Amino acid sequence: MALMSLVLIGVWLTIVVWLRGAVQFRRTGGAEIRFRDQAGTAQWWAKVAGILGFLTLIAAPIAELLGLQPFSVLARAAVGGTGVGLVVLGISLTAAAQAAMGTAWRADVNPHARTTLVTDGPFRWVRHPVLTGVATTFVGLALMTPNPVALAALAIMLVCLQIQTRLVEEPYLLRVLSKDYAAYAARTGRFIPWLGRLR
Repeated sequence: MALMSLVLIGVWLTIVVWLRGAVQFRRTGGAEIRFRDQAGTAQWWAKVAGILGFLTLIAAPIAELLGLQPFSVLARAAVGGTGVGLVVLGISLTAAAQAAMGTAWRADVNPHARTTLVTDGPFRWVRHPVLTGVATTFVGLALMTPNPVALAALAIMLVCLQIQTRLVEEPYLLRVLSKDYAAYAARTGRFIPWLGRLR
């Protein structure tokens, strides 16, 4: 499963990062990625955790190829197969949610930019379907190589997604979209339908 995991990481990067970035650049002339966040801010910590988590996620299958044994309780074909299914589902959900956002999609939050509120497609059920897809992908990758490195990577990535969502994106959306976003967030779950609605 380690080699397949590396292949699927490559597929994820191709579809979710590079291809989507190229589409966005063609449509808008920019990818909206900020590399100069002030150190110590929530956005800076989200990027640090994201980079660390992703590198650790890549290290997990490499560690398995070098002989690191998986947790015995998870070293089953059914667990690995479930992982593959979750990765495919996660990539599909992420790509569909990015497409549903159209030109409103950004690779990063620019606090000075204006945005539109997207509430159709997968955004009918959850406020952050792109990140739901990313989390699903990373859970699947962890199940494909269920060793200590993979579980550490998953923990880091889940923390990263929480920082990005709760401390970066939602405060920005509440500031820019005000009552419209507050009403939408009150009726729509954060990552899972009905769970994590803002009160």
